[in-house]
Amino acid sequence: MPMLAALRASGSLGEGALTAHAVTPSLREWYAEGDEEELEYVAFTRAAQGALQLLRHDPAAPRRRVVISADVASGSVKREEVELGSSTVRLLGPVALGDVAAIHVDSGDVSDEIAAAVDVIEEALAGDPDAQFTVDGAEDHELEWFAVSELDQLT
Repeated sequence: MPMLAALRASGSLGEGALTAHAVTPSLREWYAEGDEEELEYVAFTRAAQGALQLLRHDPAAPRRRVVISADVASGSVKREEVELGSSTVRLLGPVALGDVAAIHVDSGDVSDEIAAAVDVIEEALAGDPDAQFTVDGAEDHELEWFAVSELDQLT
């Protein structure tokens, strides 16, 4: 949510290299049977999990995941393919508000489950099955879709 406020205030997101998720060649190879929509959903889901990690590092932020979908030129991203199936990329510059296609946000009524997942996300990534169960419960909630024109109502 603080990033949305920054996007609204400045008209762009990120001055330094930001981590993002996209359909990468490595993701395509890992999930060869997936069509474009399925691949995009995998990258989107990973972005939502990344939002949990961001929330862990910002205790003051509301416990709601936010995923910003943007259309950026391929030359403005650097692949961070550390393993087969990786969707991680680095944005080499800021994302302008005009490049944002949609904003996805948790509804306010799931903030307790998101908070619980934030508390254990690192343990889940390290393989703790109980922590993963908590994260999976949060991930069962679909993020709501908002048009860019609704940004003022979200911040």
